[in-house]
Amino acid sequence: MISFGRRKSPAIEETSLATSVMEAWRLPLSPSIRGKLISAGYTCLSSIASVSSSDLARGKFLLYPNLRRLESVARFSLISTDNANITEEEAFEILKLANQSCCNGSRSLINGAKNAWDMLHEEESLPRITTSCSDLDNILGGGISCRDVTEIGGVPGIGKTQIGIQLSVNVQIPRECGGLGGKAIYIDTEGSFMVERALQIAEACVEDMEEYTGYMHKHFQANQVQMKPEDILENIFYFRVCSYTEQIALVNHLEKFISENKDVKVVIVDSITFHFRQDYDDLAQRTRVLSEMALKFMKLAKKFSLAVVLLNQVTTKFSEGSFQLALALGDSWSHSCTNRVILYWNGDERYAYIDKSPSLPSASASYTVTSRGLRNSSSSSKRVKMM
Repeated sequence: MISFGRRKSPAIEETSLATSVMEAWRLPLSPSIRGKLISAGYTCLSSIASVSSSDLARGKFLLYPNLRRLESVARFSLISTDNANITEEEAFEILKLANQSCCNGSRSLINGAKNAWDMLHEEESLPRITTSCSDLDNILGGGISCRDVTEIGGVPGIGKTQIGIQLSVNVQIPRECGGLGGKAIYIDTEGSFMVERALQIAEACVEDMEEYTGYMHKHFQANQVQMKPEDILENIFYFRVCSYTEQIALVNHLEKFISENKDVKVVIVDSITFHFRQDYDDLAQRTRVLSEMALKFMKLAKKFSLAVVLLNQVTTKFSEGSFQLALALGDSWSHSCTNRVILYWNGDERYAYIDKSPSLPSASASYTVTSRGLRNSSSSSKRVKMM
């Protein structure tokens, strides 16, 4: 028995054909030459690059299963099919441009390909969000990097939420002051976000900016930045999440929300683990759900060039005959983030340790939490050993 494939509907044929025609429009040709090219049936860059200039000049047509539909698309595109004669000079120009388009990495037919040199320059030019602690910024390469997912974890009271609030304020520092001039999304799963504390840090940030712009205006005639603490609070989008189902739904909605608020430059989740540790019994399914969530955060970071900061709790892990502190969600979760920063105590000093990063060396720095936010610690002692 002979089986016949299902025939595509006219709408599907016309859509795919129109998409194919659009490939020829990529070439920087004059409208008349482009019209001759498409009228002759050469709509794909690959088909153009595979013929000789003499074939193009002789007006050799490609076979189409439905030439009448091609003509309708050509008429729709304001292309004349009456005169498809291509001269030798025009054929040579067409082939030259088609070959360049097929071979040039920036115009690759397979979209998404990049070379390592461009990636290096792109990474070096990525903006970073300062933590207001220069020692911490130094080990982070200048601050929290955009287009990355950074996990920050530590014991209760170490300052995770303080760092989250600080970043939601600092991301709004204007470009004139070396900032990003963006907005923040703060996802609170524990109820630890305090708007009064955010106001304190915002007031301190405004004072620092006024001091900086005053100096620049005095010595370099730069314009002074006018910004109020109320403006900073207005640019923090706060979401209170009370269950893991709400958390999953919100993460799925973030792409649309950020598309409508394109100035968002940081997404902070405080914390990523809370509801999944309390309410989720199926560990295998929990791992899959969290992995999918991490992939969505990575996609958001890359697509919108923003920073994603995931705050994490700690748990106990049995290792080498004793229980030790470790970040929650296990070893599988540790591979889900680009950078991992562990916060710990060394006596009375708070320290941050770069535990994992593809571009940053392992290092530690002390920091302190003051009424004005994160600042450098008065102590110069360093500790490389992590928790």
